[in-house]
Amino acid sequence: MSFPDHAGYEQIRSWLSERCGINFADNKQDLLRQRLSRVTRRFDYGDLNGLAHDLLHNPPQEVELAVMSAASTNHTYFFREPEVLDNFRTMILPEIAERAEMRVWSAAASTGDEAYTVAILVAETLGRQALKKLKILGTDISAPVVARAEMGVFPHRQFAQTDPSILSRYFEPAGMEQYRVKEEIRDACTFRRMNLKARPYPFIHPFQVVFCRNILYYFDRADQIGTLEAIYDATEPGGWLITSVTESIRDLGSRWEPVVAGIYRRPA
Repeated sequence: MSFPDHAGYEQIRSWLSERCGINFADNKQDLLRQRLSRVTRRFDYGDLNGLAHDLLHNPPQEVELAVMSAASTNHTYFFREPEVLDNFRTMILPEIAERAEMRVWSAAASTGDEAYTVAILVAETLGRQALKKLKILGTDISAPVVARAEMGVFPHRQFAQTDPSILSRYFEPAGMEQYRVKEEIRDACTFRRMNLKARPYPFIHPFQVVFCRNILYYFDRADQIGTLEAIYDATEPGGWLITSVTESIRDLGSRWEPVVAGIYRRPA
């Protein structure tokens, strides 16, 4: 199907690739158009041609952020991919448990489900006292989802994979079928806006564990490799990278060494 604003669509798609490393294949046009429609309605653009014109010519920051947020939005929930999380709990946590500080990075953190999940796993596995030396950084390109992560309030649907006993121990009702993360878990997590394509990364202290799940498939091959190498440089020797089980990086020629499905390691 041909759209009268096809030129604008292609300009926005190219802008997302160049600016953010987010790529939408030709067969994802309906998905991207649906997401961008929220932006055109919010800022009263007639079509994507108007939005693209402003985006490419000194756009207001709020328009830029809205487009990036719309494009990077994905469904997220607590305790996603339990197989990977169980390997983190049994294989990785025992190795970093005795460290004076446990530093974990949740890249592409979205609304914070992953970062809070990791904090809960640490509390359940090592005891709540371990939260005092746990430092989790969650980053995302979207300012609105970072703000939601900082609030720590989530709708009931995001707990579909969560044990009810975990929900009762680490969350409190917040009204309207929502739950708020308890303070001890929230205090272990910090959230910041960050573009993974803005390399090298500005970290002073290296991480022991990096979660980078369900984001690499948005990138083209060059940005996948660049991101993996930048994460490698931001991870201490012997540190770990955790990806989605559906995202293999073995054919990308990175320095990461595979361990099991979804888990890689920087040589010590």
